[in-house]
Amino acid sequence: MMVYIVMGVSGSGKTTIGKMLAERLAVKFYDADDYHLQTSIDKMKNSIPLEDEDRTPWLLSLAKDISQWNMHEGAVLACSALKEQYRNILSNDKREKVVFIYLDGSKKLILKRMKKRKGHFFSSNLLESQFNTLEEPLDGIKVQIDKTPEDVCKEIIDKLQNVGMPST
Repeated sequence: MMVYIVMGVSGSGKTTIGKMLAERLAVKFYDADDYHLQTSIDKMKNSIPLEDEDRTPWLLSLAKDISQWNMHEGAVLACSALKEQYRNILSNDKREKVVFIYLDGSKKLILKRMKKRKGHFFSSNLLESQFNTLEEPLDGIKVQIDKTPEDVCKEIIDKLQNVGMPST
């Protein structure tokens, strides 16, 4: 089994692409936002960027779940995973079977998308801090998000198959 982590800044399409990918791979979908502590959600609602201390318990909890998903049915997880150190926690220092799928897009495009979102706790005012925190992954899969979700998902599946990773 394998866990696929769809990552990127808020508004890049992690949930949309993650759900679509999970359906195509016939595995469960999880959204890391559902695992945030209420104190972190409150900070983000009030346009206060999270610090590493806020993220650590959240990342450790997700890492435990990733280990369980790997032992059972696999999964797709939508998670910002903005820094290399966060990705190392999630992958248990690369001991877990994890593929990071980085959704890459311009600030302009992502801000436009965020302004259309309704009911999400993340303030678009925090987008700049996300881009400042982002350390683009050197491994995994990178896709541009300036196309339809269907095309993005198809590109991910194609790239998984081209590098010999299980995609079904």
